[in-house]
Amino acid sequence: MTTTSDERTTGAERAASQMAGGDPRLDRLVHRLPPRVGDTVTYLLKPSSRWVRIPSGALLIVGGVLSFLPILGVWMLPLGLALLAEDVPALRSSRSKVLDWVERRKPHWLDPSLSKNERS
Repeated sequence: MTTTSDERTTGAERAASQMAGGDPRLDRLVHRLPPRVGDTVTYLLKPSSRWVRIPSGALLIVGGVLSFLPILGVWMLPLGLALLAEDVPALRSSRSKVLDWVERRKPHWLDPSLSKNERS
């Protein structure tokens, strides 16, 4: 039985290292999300979820452009771009620059010891 649990641990570690393009800053931001949202984002960031991630990113971008309509909003645009950054190298460098900015200006966002309710 220990072999099975070791295999699961190794598989989980492998999936975590592949998640978010291997960027630990993005992993820490995802870890701070509420559990249900965090699980969804974790699923979308897996390499095997590319067939879901690309259409979702495209739809979020379209929703952001149509933000003047009810329910849709500008918040959808950066989220869609962040999802597409996993598959488009040009967007990946922009995402890295945004994460650099977050690391410099808002380091408490990346602190895993703070809970979601202790933001300053």
